[in-house]
Amino acid sequence: MSVKITGVKEMLQALDNRFGDKAVKRISDQALKAGAQVFVRELKQQFQNFKDTGASIDEITISEPMLIGGVRTIKVHWRGPKGRYRIIHLNEWGTVKNPNPKGKGAIARALRNAEKAYRLAVLEAVRRGL
Repeated sequence: MSVKITGVKEMLQALDNRFGDKAVKRISDQALKAGAQVFVRELKQQFQNFKDTGASIDEITISEPMLIGGVRTIKVHWRGPKGRYRIIHLNEWGTVKNPNPKGKGAIARALRNAEKAYRLAVLEAVRRGL
């Protein structure tokens, strides 16, 4: 699952021409981190509805910005001592024995709900960086 934002390449190219590579990388990294924080806040709120021990919420982790396929990216994933990354997929999609768990579709809902706030956070972070 991902969020598709159009016009980012053109904007980054224009910024690159105006400010240089290092400044654009710094600004885009700040914008990605701000957007990831918005998404994680919404994701934690969605997970509150069906939490048991809260381990899935506690293990949500944001990676550092990285290049994947030439595109600056941040990953939101699960890492921690309880190994919740193993059951996130089962909880999101269900299983044969339990096709509709309580948290089914929580990540998709969080993506949908956070899309507008994500865009605003990225836009604001870019404005602050300029």
